[in-house]
Amino acid sequence: MANKKVTIVDTTLRDGSHAIRHSYTEEQVAAIAGGLDAAGVDIIELTHGDGLGGSSYNYGFSKVSEFDLLTAASAKIKNAKLAVLLLPGIGTIADLKQAQKCGATAVRVATHVTEADVSAQHIYAAKDLGMMAVGFLMMTHMASPERIVEEALKMESYGADYINLADSAGYLLPADVKARIEAVKNAVKIPVGFHAHNNLGLAIANSLAAIESGASYIDGTLRGLGAGAGNAQIEVLSGVLKRSGYEIGADFYQLMDIAQEHIDDIMLRPQTIDNGSLMLGYAGVYSSFLLHVYDAVKTYELDPRDIMVELGKRGMVGGQEDMIIDVAYQLKQNLEK
Repeated sequence: MANKKVTIVDTTLRDGSHAIRHSYTEEQVAAIAGGLDAAGVDIIELTHGDGLGGSSYNYGFSKVSEFDLLTAASAKIKNAKLAVLLLPGIGTIADLKQAQKCGATAVRVATHVTEADVSAQHIYAAKDLGMMAVGFLMMTHMASPERIVEEALKMESYGADYINLADSAGYLLPADVKARIEAVKNAVKIPVGFHAHNNLGLAIANSLAAIESGASYIDGTLRGLGAGAGNAQIEVLSGVLKRSGYEIGADFYQLMDIAQEHIDDIMLRPQTIDNGSLMLGYAGVYSSFLLHVYDAVKTYELDPRDIMVELGKRGMVGGQEDMIIDVAYQLKQNLEK
């Protein structure tokens, strides 16, 4: 498989935002984006962790407006595409237009794995704006490969440039990734990508399984910064891909240097697989729920593992963060009966 080109998508400035409670400054963003661009990263994604419009009471407020951050990043990017994430129902087409004015040239329109229908107007709008548009299916462990194919075909029909499958809970095993990527790759005429979370320690292995199964776009973050136990660590991913004979545009040494110079000092905690992150993967719970669960624990004095198991049983998905408090309250009431 040597010489196969793999396009690296860095999401440090978007998914990584979860891990630092959306506290990026313009200076930090400019330094990180400029470094990633100089290192040869193909696509750099930047928004609030929950996408355009995500700064809110429900998801957590950003320290700095994402439009100001986009402007700061755009000023430093010379070659890479500057991408934004948009979840229909959170972000709007007006947000997308404003993001483009601030320098964004691509958008990844993200929906729950069985709800691709809601992406249509946003993908159409992106193409009308001349932007690269990606169909981003989240929580792919919650649907069969056959069902995922149905949703991917919808996004392709709307004009998506590629389909990205996300293991948003870090739940999938390599065989699960292989089945999903191969099914979509065989069904669509556009490229396929993959976004891994590391809650079971499998982000690199799953990313490699995705590539070996036909994926040509792979997400990662510096130091693995991201929700839960984080994402595939882009420096490690680059080293593994180089060792495996894949062609990547990014410079391995430069990625390590950027992580050391610009990420280590802003991390609120080591991006390790602690008990909470492990339970996210085990129970199949959306990775960005972790900090919200910890907040609920402070109020209700519960074991966070019990909350996450209950969230998994209920099939809670991204966008339902407000329900975490309800679940915690109900568990507390049951314990006091």
